[in-house]
Amino acid sequence: MRNEGLGSWPARRARKTPHRTALVHGGTTVTYAGLHARVTRLAHVLRARGIRRGDRVAYLGPNHPSYLETLFAAGTLGAVFVPLNTRLAGPEIAYQLSDSGARALVYGPSHAGLVAGLPGDTDVRTYVEVGAEYERLLAESPAEPVDEPVTPDDTCIIMYTSGTTGRPKGAMLTHGNLTWNAINVLVDTDLIADERALVSAPLFHTAGLNMLTLPVLLKGGTCVLVESFDPDATFDLIEQHRITFMFGVPTMFEQVARHPRWPDADLSSLRILTCGGSPVSTPLIAAYQARGLTFLQGYGMTEASPGTLFLDAEHAVSKAGSAGVPHFFSDVRVVRPDLAPVDVDETGEVVLRGPHVMPGYWGLPEETAASFADGWFRSGDAARVDEDGYVFIVDRIKDMIISGGENIYPAEIEDLLLGHPDIAECAVIGVPDDKWGEVPRAVVVPREGATPDPDEILASLAGRLAKYKIPKSVVIADGLPRTASGKLLKSRVRKRYGNS
Repeated sequence: MRNEGLGSWPARRARKTPHRTALVHGGTTVTYAGLHARVTRLAHVLRARGIRRGDRVAYLGPNHPSYLETLFAAGTLGAVFVPLNTRLAGPEIAYQLSDSGARALVYGPSHAGLVAGLPGDTDVRTYVEVGAEYERLLAESPAEPVDEPVTPDDTCIIMYTSGTTGRPKGAMLTHGNLTWNAINVLVDTDLIADERALVSAPLFHTAGLNMLTLPVLLKGGTCVLVESFDPDATFDLIEQHRITFMFGVPTMFEQVARHPRWPDADLSSLRILTCGGSPVSTPLIAAYQARGLTFLQGYGMTEASPGTLFLDAEHAVSKAGSAGVPHFFSDVRVVRPDLAPVDVDETGEVVLRGPHVMPGYWGLPEETAASFADGWFRSGDAARVDEDGYVFIVDRIKDMIISGGENIYPAEIEDLLLGHPDIAECAVIGVPDDKWGEVPRAVVVPREGATPDPDEILASLAGRLAKYKIPKSVVIADGLPRTASGKLLKSRVRKRYGNS
């Protein structure tokens, strides 16, 4: 087999475990043999439409088997897969299609209206709607194997960053990047062939695809795909499919833990719960530990495919709040601006390197060069390291508040606020102050039925934080803006609540 990339995975898995179930979606079940056959036929469809090595193939739609079939079919041809965020507006989708130069777009029927309204000046020449047309094309296509030579260094995916500031950038992830990341997950998470993973996090997000779905498929387990996360349905899915492995961002796990079914639900099948995307609050960790469930926390970024740090079950309690130590095939340092390592408990920037780290951003050589220093990728995240080498992510460096010359990291304050019984969500931002330059402000979302008292909230922090860290004001909000992957959009919070 000349294809050494992801496109060969269905064929390799089909020759080992052809009759095992690869994907479940609603009432549809796809075996590994079936997945291989469908991927092969779709590769012929794309090739007949003129898609060749290096061409970009985009996908827009919710979690569905066709998403993975398109990813693998593109990889079979040596083409590049471009997953699109389903929550973006038409102009934002058009930007990513134009920026990537995508020549084909496979899309779900839920997005047919948006696709119909796209401008005609993109490079897209082939449109395929999932459903009857998609199935007809596959049925009419040949099943002969496609063996295009693909190397680990070839680009597999252009995955756009969340775009929390400015235009999103396309991280070029190679077949080797994604394979090494999957190996890191297999080594550090102890996946087994009987794994049954619930994939409710969006596949267009790096963690849902690369930390959950691809490692499980590499191992030969089953992925249960659902189009969107719903806390009530999550309990049913766990019981019905005897789910063993779940990934979620903290907001997803918080909604599950706050649900009325939480105390009595049958969660006995769950073996692995991994959480990432943003810092996990101490109260959330405690809530799951009280149910006999242990979080495996991770830290990563799109540019690293994404796994970088991982906290295993053995240390989940003793090092609670830490992002852990580097994945097996990752190298991570916390450094000062001159790249010198920080001392124990000194705050610095996380830098990383390894076979899972991208070679660069699509079409952005200057931004790529600025993101690397002496071969290390600069994350922009602040962290400290304890005496045992465990890394504690403090906050985004750009979110740091400087008040009277003191550095304040909002995540520390947010963690305490989330332990307040009346607070469901919160964000701490810096606001201008004549005396101190800037001071913290807490923007909080009440729990259902609660009416938080701002003065009482601030009083609850007394003695638990240095006085200069305690917010000088509290704003009550109906909700907080987040990306589709659950990350808080601090820039929007600052714009809305930072000046009044």
